[in-house]
Formats: sequence, C-alpha cells, structure tokens
Amino acid sequence: MGYGKGETIRVGIIGCGGIANGKHMPSIQKIKGVEMVAFCDIIKERAENAKKRFGTPDAKVYTDYKELLADPTIDDVHVCTPNRSHSFITVDALDAGKNVMCEKPMAINYAEAKKMLEAKNRSGKSLTIGYQNRQAPEHRYLREQAQKGRFGDIYYAKATAIRRRAVPTWGVFMNEYEQGGGPLIDIGTHSLDLTLWILDNYSPKYCVGTVYHKLADLPVENRGNTWGDWKPEDFTVEDSAFGFIVMENGATINLESSWALNSLDVREATLSFCGTKAGADLMSGLRINGVEDGRHYINKIEMSGGGVAFYEGDGDEDPSVREQRVWYRYLRGEGELVVKPEQAIVVTQILEGIYESAKSGNAFFFNK
Repeated sequence: MGYGKGETIRVGIIGCGGIANGKHMPSIQKIKGVEMVAFCDIIKERAENAKKRFGTPDAKVYTDYKELLADPTIDDVHVCTPNRSHSFITVDALDAGKNVMCEKPMAINYAEAKKMLEAKNRSGKSLTIGYQNRQAPEHRYLREQAQKGRFGDIYYAKATAIRRRAVPTWGVFMNEYEQGGGPLIDIGTHSLDLTLWILDNYSPKYCVGTVYHKLADLPVENRGNTWGDWKPEDFTVEDSAFGFIVMENGATINLESSWALNSLDVREATLSFCGTKAGADLMSGLRINGVEDGRHYINKIEMSGGGVAFYEGDGDEDPSVREQRVWYRYLRGEGELVVKPEQAIVVTQILEGIYESAKSGNAFFFNK
C-alpha cells in the first residue's frame, strides 16, 4: 500500500473471460488513477480484445500469467479465472509482490484458500475477494443496523440464491473439475457471504448438506433455460444444493441455492434473518419487522437516499463499481478493507462442509 493520490496504480488482469468483461474491467475503467496495463488469458485473442477495450495504448498481452507477474511495475492483479486456479495464481501473485483481488469464491476448498491466506501473511501484500454484493446500499444498511444492535441477538437466518431456470451454459460453469461445484459455489457463495457478514458471525460448528442432480437430465422440452440449452453430459455439477449450518453460538443458517428448480420463490444474493429485537428481509424491498407497544410493525426502509454512510460522490453507484472504488481507496491508505480474506475463507470452509456432508450423508463438523 502507500500509493499517493497523484500516483497511478498499474493493474494486470489474469483471465479475460466473462467475469472480467462483465464486472472487473468495466468497473476498474471508471476509477480515476488506475490503469490496466497488462492482460493475460490462455486464449490470446481474448487478452488482445481486452487490451483494445480497456487497456492503455502500451498495455502488454500474455498467455502465461507468470510472465505478467514478472513485470515489477504492476502493482495490483485481478484473478478472474475458473475457480480451480484461484488459489495457485493468487499465491504466485502475492509472492511476486502484487496486491490481489480474486474473484469469488476464494478457492475450491478450504485447504487451497488457506494457502492464499498464508501467502498474504507471508508477503505483506493485500488480498480481497470479489463479493461485490456487500456494496449494495441495502446490505450495508443492514450490516450497520446489526452492528448497532437494532436486531438484538440474531439467531436464525436464511440465505437464498434460487433461480427457476437460469443455468449458465457458457464457459466452464457446468464443469466440476474447473469450478469445484455448481450453484452452491457459484451463487450460493454470495448469499452465504452476505449472511455471515451482516451477522458478523464466522464461527461454524457443523453443517448438514444435500446436493441434487435432478433437472440436469430432463428432456429438452422440459428445460426452458434462460441462457439456452445444455448438453446433459457436460452438466457435471449439481443443479441444486441446500445446507443447514449451526454456528458455535447456537445460531442457525439455512442456505438455499439452485440454477434450476421448480419454484416461484426466485431470489438471488439475498437473505432474511430473525433476532430477539427485530427481524429483516428483502422480500419486497428492505423490510424490518418486530413488536412495539404490543403491536406488530413492518417498516419498509427507503434506500433512495439518507440513512447510510456513503463515500462522497459515489452515492448509490453500482456495487461492482463501488467494490473497485473501495478497494483502490484502501490500497491508497484510505478506509478499511471491506472483504477480508479471513472472512472469505470461512465461506469456502462452509461450502466445502455442505458438499462433504452431502457425500457422506452425515453432519460435517468444522473443528474436529
């Protein structure tokens, strides 16, 4: 860290596929004092196209990420590759003296995530994970109110990431080897991260998980997928996964995730929770419920302005842009790191526990 306000932060992008083009690069482009000077992808054409759209005129293109990391002028690296390679690329980048923003999830399992955390501590560089949904104003408001004690002791929460028919059929999303799982590790990870963050509870005791591959092999006429049809033989991950998590303090969290489910309760990157003083949900906007003077109440919170501490000038900007703005402010010594790797590793630990419980048919205990 320690970049001055007038000093340009030079960024390298590793992985120039969907998440880089849809989230990282367009958002970075909006941050003053930050330049994308290097692009790497195993498909050279993708890196070249990224340079044309987002890079400086003299930006370099690579197909080997280690060559990018060898450039001593690069300050920060974004890891936007399939989940399997998050860990070793991040470790190499940290050891090369780069700060790293790695796209979610942190890694495919706890052991790989732990290597990333150890590299961060060893290198003295900064590491964050791309959980941009924390930056949505309603989520920041709930976190702020929970920290103030408005909800009392929060002892039950529901983390929801349900799609009716929205299987991502591009890239390697359906490939278990590359991704480590399906909707649980793809979108369930966002809802779980939000829940742990708002509750400020990172001490899981045990979990029970179930994983389903029920709709992936349906006949074509019964698929109706938003993003086009898939080949069943390519669909090697689950289509739905559910977890029941018990925390050390006794709180419980239900986690629901699916890309394809015969349900009309379709919501993503959202949660609801119950405390001793009040509860909250995002079912119809942000609602807080409780009992006051013997009467039930529901307060619908207006998020169009006020009530949340914003950085000057960024207001209700897109969470993906705000994610980058907050990250680069942090690298300049302004403000705190919002997504700490010590938090993200617990998300990965719980997701792995749900998968392991589903395989064994038994509860998975985290601190054996």
